[in-house]
Amino acid sequence: MIQHDTQTDIAINQPAAGGARSLPPVLAGAAMIAVAIVLALAAGFVIDRYPFQFDRAIVLGVRAWHGPAWLPDAAADLTDLGGGVVLTLLVVITAGLLLVQRLWLTALATVLASASGSWAVDLIKHVEVRARPDLVPHLVAVTGYSFPSGHAASSAIVYLTLASLAGQVTPDRRTRSYLLVVAILLVGAIGTSRVYLGVHWPSDVLAGWSFGTLWALGWWRATASARRAIGGER
Repeated sequence: MIQHDTQTDIAINQPAAGGARSLPPVLAGAAMIAVAIVLALAAGFVIDRYPFQFDRAIVLGVRAWHGPAWLPDAAADLTDLGGGVVLTLLVVITAGLLLVQRLWLTALATVLASASGSWAVDLIKHVEVRARPDLVPHLVAVTGYSFPSGHAASSAIVYLTLASLAGQVTPDRRTRSYLLVVAILLVGAIGTSRVYLGVHWPSDVLAGWSFGTLWALGWWRATASARRAIGGER
């Protein structure tokens, strides 16, 4: 049976006592960058047609740089961490752990944020119907439309949501920061692998990162507000 000390229960159930309910600076900074990227892409769509010039230049430049022999296999393995099977398993396992710890609201928010985010990405893809890059051979098999990158968006939605919501019920500030930094680095690596593998334009990945980050921020705020309204989870 899981035991909880008094200080931990207080930190979880009392909003903002130790700063656990304040917006994490790491997430706030990532959200500001995401907004800037969205504005830049929107301006690009107005004055230019995609794929943008930087899209073509980066895809061709990355492929011209062969890199070490092990990199294609490593990129393929890394990109799988943003795939539907891995992300679904991660959400289910995490939600189960939260339920065992009686963190009902956080478990529910984790599942809803991940599932609704995935549906939203699919909807955007079918609205935009953007074709995938055809400048270089794809190093992994892909189907579907290109914009936004599903791996970039979904990994941002899941990893950032898990890290940020876990931070709401984690008393230690350093642990909260660590979770978010690891999530951001992982999301960045997954998105970069999609460009390296030749299956997405860089702007697809930038849009996916931005969408996922802002989605995670929205659910962080919604969950924090709900926790305040009900006075905790236990």
